[in-house]
Amino acid sequence: MAGLEWLNFPAGIVEIGHAGDGFCFDNETPRHRQFLEAFSLGSRLVTNLEFAAFVEDGGYKKPEYWLSEGWDWVQTHNTKHPLYWQHDGATWHNFTLRGLQALQPDRPVLHVSYFEAAAYAAWASARLPTEAEWECASSHPSIDQMFGTAWQWTSSAYAPYPGFATAAGAVGEYNGKFMVNQYVLRGSSAATPAGHSRATYRNFFPAGTRWQFTSIRLAR
Repeated sequence: MAGLEWLNFPAGIVEIGHAGDGFCFDNETPRHRQFLEAFSLGSRLVTNLEFAAFVEDGGYKKPEYWLSEGWDWVQTHNTKHPLYWQHDGATWHNFTLRGLQALQPDRPVLHVSYFEAAAYAAWASARLPTEAEWECASSHPSIDQMFGTAWQWTSSAYAPYPGFATAAGAVGEYNGKFMVNQYVLRGSSAATPAGHSRATYRNFFPAGTRWQFTSIRLAR
């Protein structure tokens, strides 16, 4: 796995959201302008080895890294490591679709909640990107693992874009009524159907969700 590089993006006005005639969900529209301050984004996802360092440093025992609700989530569920990780006293293992495997250090960490992602970012002296930052950076030639590896948590609450109108019928039931108490994830995973991997796709889950193929990309 290549070392983490910080890719820099200047301040400016960017266009966010779906445009054109291709398929999209209504929550990807309307396309609109947004101002971004200068920011940096990690060139790849956080690895198992990097996240294991957080675990072994006592990250799950240090409230200073956690949001208040996240710390309550850790205490309530007695959370000590990512979902599906196991420790045999010497090494870490991970329960995968192929069964229990030795944890592969260079693979992206998977099945982490928004709370865990935000805590790791704080521990690493970074933060999670906003969804606008993520979308703006998605076409950078040096950025890796944006699509087809894992969904990536952003710090953006799932909310309607400026000018959004809830559609009539089932589509409105699916998107319009869920725009509360959830966070946006961007990208796609190995389990994402063909045609759903695009820069504007807005996935969304509650902050404690871990069953999806979710990972972490750092920002500053």
